[in-house]
Amino acid sequence: MACGSSNSGMPTFAAWEAEVLEAAYDLVDYVSLHAYYDPSDGDVDSFLASASDMEHMIRSIAATADHVGAKLRSRKKINLSFDEWNVWYQSRFKGESSLDWAETPRQIEDTYDVTDAVVVGSLLIALLRNADRVKIACQAQLANVIAPIRTEPGGPAWRQTIFHPFALTARHARGEVLRVEPEGPVVSTARYGEAPAIWATATHDDATGEIALFVVNRDRRGPCRLEVELRAPVRPVEHLEISDDDLTAANTADAPDRVTPRPGTGLRMNGRRAELTLPPVSWTIVRFAPASPQE
Repeated sequence: MACGSSNSGMPTFAAWEAEVLEAAYDLVDYVSLHAYYDPSDGDVDSFLASASDMEHMIRSIAATADHVGAKLRSRKKINLSFDEWNVWYQSRFKGESSLDWAETPRQIEDTYDVTDAVVVGSLLIALLRNADRVKIACQAQLANVIAPIRTEPGGPAWRQTIFHPFALTARHARGEVLRVEPEGPVVSTARYGEAPAIWATATHDDATGEIALFVVNRDRRGPCRLEVELRAPVRPVEHLEISDDDLTAANTADAPDRVTPRPGTGLRMNGRRAELTLPPVSWTIVRFAPASPQE
């Protein structure tokens, strides 16, 4: 694996990958990418569109690798490892030198809210949308340090808001990723320009026939209506949402289930068409199973 860029804003972004691959193309199988997204500047719309930057990184580095491969007359394809990614309030962390000395100090124990969960869900969608090139993707920390799980020494452990889209995606994204390109409104952002309000992907498990739809509504202005054309008779078996009137709501040791996936209410089947109403700033999963002949 060749070490790639830590974010798309680096002055050497893509140029570094090209230089490394020209020297080591035949010796590596993957290029690594890192990206953390910081919501601390108050630009909520850009933060909600973070997955647009992640997808830009993936496709730019894949194109760079393909260019080098073509230049070297190689038929080998280099894949990508997104081996660090998450929401991280980096602007709040002043470095280890700012901490008081302790044998086991608390470090970067970020508390995640509803908006963070929606962003993490959208990053997972970006990874799935590009699964043809992203073969490895990791959250580098799982407990306490910018993590989906928080604990207290000798005390409770609880799931943060970002745990839920990660766990449900890991559980239900099975089989092949389907190409999903929704058409709809856009959200204007200062950092990434216009981003689609609806961000989605879907998977199909050939072994069970199940389809899992993962979708985010980035729009803070109100709900969005989504119509999904299904090519085979199916029935919905699960519909869960992460949304809340209070976008800053979070889980704590005292209220570990303040934010959890709740049964959705805005789903209606019309023949082979699923019609969904997506709450503002929400992450949704809908699972469909093959319908029986009687249905």
